[in-house]
Amino acid sequence: MLAAASEGTRFSIDEWMAQLYGADLPDPISLSWIMERVQRCERQIWRTAEQIAKNGGSVVLDLGFMKERNRSTFAEQARDAGLSSKLHYVTAPHDIRRTRVMTRNAEKGETFSFEVSPAMFDFMEAEFEAPTKLELASATVFDSHSQA
Repeated sequence: MLAAASEGTRFSIDEWMAQLYGADLPDPISLSWIMERVQRCERQIWRTAEQIAKNGGSVVLDLGFMKERNRSTFAEQARDAGLSSKLHYVTAPHDIRRTRVMTRNAEKGETFSFEVSPAMFDFMEAEFEAPTKLELASATVFDSHSQA
């Protein structure tokens, strides 16, 4: 949606992880195994996104950005490369987010990359750090409280 509106190229960590490592996922899942691969993908995504942006294109990084330090790292990389960046934050109550994820699992539509179990959803919810007041001061916030 945001990428289409900005005529940008979207990079989604979920798509990269599912395509590159989904078949190799260990059982049981190992957080350290996953995070090492997420970091590999993020480094390559950044290198490619930077090239696109420096050539005049628009880029949307759908990388989760679960922690303030992750968000600030990418903002600093953009600044260091002479590029502008903007945080877009979509917010909705927990029950609506959970319902959307479970519906996406069932429908396996355009935005589906892999199934997110209720336990995975709850784990990621506990890991998320909401944007700080400073981050929100220059962010675009989408208040997404409806079920749509």
